Amino acid sequence: MLKAKSLVLASLMSALFVTGVGATELKVGYVNTQRIFRDAPAAQKAAKKLEGEFSRRDEELKKMAKQLQGLQENLERNSVTMAESDRRTKEKEFGDLSREFQRKQREFREDLNLRQNEENAAVIEKANRAIKQIAESEKYDLVLQDVVWVSPRLDMTDRVIKALAEGK
Repeated sequence: MLKAKSLVLASLMSALFVTGVGATELKVGYVNTQRIFRDAPAAQKAAKKLEGEFSRRDEELKKMAKQLQGLQENLERNSVTMAESDRRTKEKEFGDLSREFQRKQREFREDLNLRQNEENAAVIEKANRAIKQIAESEKYDLVLQDVVWVSPRLDMTDRVIKALAEGK
């Protein structure tokens, strides 16, 4: 994957120089997407929104986990002195609760991942609009995202975050 990206970038740079863009100075910028997701107000707002949406379910899962732990400890502590029928009933109760917990936990993760992807898509869409606006207004020839290394002088992430904060 990295080789493919490098090959595409090298081909693009070659094409730019062959077509004459190399005759003038090439203006290149870089945007750190991870910083956008961490620092942009829209990303922080989305994170708070998700936290609010999922906090109740998270608390329910924590309660259920404590209940499971209590049942397990009770079984371990008292299984020797329990009647066989009581022990089986408690083991069945533990098994049923454990399966329900695992199902709810899986559903929680799936729902959370889906919502995170939706919110991230909205943030990246806004960021891409801001990047395009900055690139056009400041006459960039090329703007890169998510590269292995880039010189800090090419980094325009702060300007994108500022533009997102201003609602552009």
